[in-house]
Amino acid sequence: MIDKSPGLHGVIPPLVSPLTAEGEVDARSLARLIQHALGAGADGVFILGSSGEGTSLSDDQRARMLDVARSETAGAATLLAGTIEPSTNRVADLVRQAIKFSVDGVVITAPFYVPPHRSEIDRHYRRLAELADQTPVYGYDIPSRVRLKLDSELILELAADGVLAGVKDSSGAELSLRTLVNGRRDRGLTGFSIMTGSEVTVDTAMQLGVDGTVPGLGNVDPAGYVRILSLVAAGDLAGARAEQDRLIRLFEIVTVGDRTRIGAASAALGAFKAAVWLLGVIDCPRLAEPAIGLNDAEIAAIRGRMEAAGLL
Repeated sequence: MIDKSPGLHGVIPPLVSPLTAEGEVDARSLARLIQHALGAGADGVFILGSSGEGTSLSDDQRARMLDVARSETAGAATLLAGTIEPSTNRVADLVRQAIKFSVDGVVITAPFYVPPHRSEIDRHYRRLAELADQTPVYGYDIPSRVRLKLDSELILELAADGVLAGVKDSSGAELSLRTLVNGRRDRGLTGFSIMTGSEVTVDTAMQLGVDGTVPGLGNVDPAGYVRILSLVAAGDLAGARAEQDRLIRLFEIVTVGDRTRIGAASAALGAFKAAVWLLGVIDCPRLAEPAIGLNDAEIAAIRGRMEAAGLL
């Protein structure tokens, strides 16, 4: 097995993509957002994923995001890039783009739109890992978006063959997470990283043996997730649970958006952007087209929840 993993661990927030009022990438806001995360103790950042609206941005916008993020993280933190498209050929174009910016890893879902067979998912990852060469490839298990649950055994097989350097598990399935952690141990895959994408079960996931977390709410309160990991490492499980419970209450900001007016994804991403805008980190809470952001009343409700969480 070829170990291509840089050893992902700790807190790596999947950052939103700050846009101007005209819908272009806001480089200054992105730089501040990256420093907001790193200054709180995050170990790296993940751009152009689901929280980063990666599938909604143009190639030029993606390139601008990559350029700014590489400049802000160079030599200081891990930079992961989402390369998410429905087919192998389309993902390949994004992988080539990301590699030009010397990212530390690319994050890839299973193919979607045309439902794939297990053997086709296997083929997808193997071909993209060959293209990525020395850039680590991380699997992304997010059934809520691709309508498919990655098979844990397939992930472990790809890890054993040196195809995948790690996985972001956003499935919300505890059995899947346990299977990955136990399978890694049983197969001796010491270089394979397992990161949870859940905002609300980080304390228990760390106790299971995952390496860290990639929480969308980490845009808003990265320090809270850093504290959870520190408390678990120190054996203060009660303290970790208390901090997790605080973040669960804060996570309710994703329910503020009126679902009769906007979609669930817009409500969640709109909440994250509105929250970091209220913190003064980004200049505008606009979402990428065609998503509709939160209105003034909804943003006011988010302000109240942030005040209750001690952030404002």
